Amino acid sequence: MTNRWFILLVLFLVRMTMAFQFQAVAALSPFLIESFAIGLADIGLLIGVFLAPGVIIAIPGGAIAARVGDKRVVAMALFMMLGGGVMTAFAADWNMLIAGRIIAGAGGVFLNVVSTKMLVDWFAGREIATAMAIFVNSWPIGIALALLILPPAAQAQGDTSAWWIVVGMIAASLVLFAMFYRAPPGLKEADAGVKVTKLPIYALTLAGLIWALYNTGLAMVFSFGPALFLQKGWETAQAAGIISAFMIVFSIAVPFGGMVADRMGARDPVIFTSMLSFAVLIPIVLFGPSGLTVPAFLLAAALFSLAAGPVMTLPSVVLSPETRAFGMGVFFSIYYGVMMIAPRIAGSLADASADVSTALLSGVAAALGCVAALWLFRRHMA
Repeated sequence: MTNRWFILLVLFLVRMTMAFQFQAVAALSPFLIESFAIGLADIGLLIGVFLAPGVIIAIPGGAIAARVGDKRVVAMALFMMLGGGVMTAFAADWNMLIAGRIIAGAGGVFLNVVSTKMLVDWFAGREIATAMAIFVNSWPIGIALALLILPPAAQAQGDTSAWWIVVGMIAASLVLFAMFYRAPPGLKEADAGVKVTKLPIYALTLAGLIWALYNTGLAMVFSFGPALFLQKGWETAQAAGIISAFMIVFSIAVPFGGMVADRMGARDPVIFTSMLSFAVLIPIVLFGPSGLTVPAFLLAAALFSLAAGPVMTLPSVVLSPETRAFGMGVFFSIYYGVMMIAPRIAGSLADASADVSTALLSGVAAALGCVAALWLFRRHMA
């Protein structure tokens, strides 16, 4: 019998390669700017188009998995990421670069939706918060590895060699997945149809909104944090360093939120504590004494991270095995939709106020929105 923790390791590594490929553009941005004579706005576009397909294909991705089987869809997703990566490596012009990112991003959407559903299948009702906390940590770890590996490789051998490292990681994850992933015992690999009518739309929408708003709060830190500390008078290296420290603390602390939720047998106290601590600590970073800035910022990272696993278990509360594939597509379509527009709105507010703090306060508002949405979720489920 396949061990479910080994399956978690396989899914973790596969999803990590998606984050690695996503972050490759940011990690290699100086080389892309030089090679293709593009600007920072173009780099932003290359980053954004990787996630943009999610708004359109997250729901069809879940429906396709329900029809043809999870493993086939994830394998197809990895082939798409592989093909997009090869196109990017061979890209001689801007159009080919964009096309490669869109194809790879579409594969990433399929992978994200269906691999999450797979994990729920294996852990539903059994330490799912711990498993989900470990699983979602694949994203920051993949990003960190891209930042660590790709720039030195490009510096030593050229940016093309770095793109082939991305391709090699995806190919390795495809082989790993094909060889070792198995569906849970007793679970059908593909259902006979997509039971849309049985979806608990209201509860599922609230769960998706909670996950989207949680990630919005986090995105405000990564997107606008460096500019905030520059505005405070920090040096560029110092600003980058404190954001990196936030990311490291966040990644280390994520699994503990799931462990605590599983030990308590309750998600809500962990989620509420996490969101409210972020809403208290970030204003201290923005407006408090300078001596509290770093401790408050790193404490916010540790406490805010605790909600990641418990929040991602919310779909398992409302989705039956028969509706998980399609339901996870709906869940992630909400996430991708919010994540596509939230940073733009926050940036516009910051521009209008001429103060980067406004963007971080948008993240605080998102965290408080999570609290309100979770209250509505529980009220509906009662």
